[in-house]
Amino acid sequence: MLNAVWMGLLLLGVLAAVVNGRVEVVTQSAFASAQGAVEVCLGLIGTMSLWLGLLRIAEKAGIVRMLARLMEPLTVLLYPSLPRGHPALGAIIMNLSANVLGLGNAATPFGLKAMQEMQKLNQDSDTASDAMCTFLAMNTSCITLIPATILGVRVANGSASPTDIVGPTILATFCATVVALTGDALMRRWHHRRKERG
Repeated sequence: MLNAVWMGLLLLGVLAAVVNGRVEVVTQSAFASAQGAVEVCLGLIGTMSLWLGLLRIAEKAGIVRMLARLMEPLTVLLYPSLPRGHPALGAIIMNLSANVLGLGNAATPFGLKAMQEMQKLNQDSDTASDAMCTFLAMNTSCITLIPATILGVRVANGSASPTDIVGPTILATFCATVVALTGDALMRRWHHRRKERG
């Protein structure tokens, strides 16, 4: 569906250029955008390498296990169905750590690992468990303290003050996390009540 939307937008742009007699603008813009995309990607390599390397070192040094123990009261509260010490908890912690640092790309493999581990405990394999739904809500709305990827993009594009977005990002993602967790809790209660009645 999304591919059709993008294709439609591209065709409308080309059609508008043809109608206005400015087809060369489309070609120039396409090449300029492609060049800009490569420059931004190359600029992000350093930022991503730094944070991914730090996350890997933290994992190998046992800091992840330590973080999991420190965050155990929170994880027990958010994921009561997961047994203590389950591998899913470590993957959840790594995913959330990457998201807190604004590294969505780094968070993805940990998110997939967490879902795989939670699926092993899921009694109804065709339906997401409560823990999976809570994790999805947390993953998509996670508070971001250091938006590293966005900072990297702003630096690569020559922003005069790339860190101006840190405060608004923290506030916006904090609000998103509160709303997501509240919505998750309310929907879970509603679902369980409906199940008990039905």
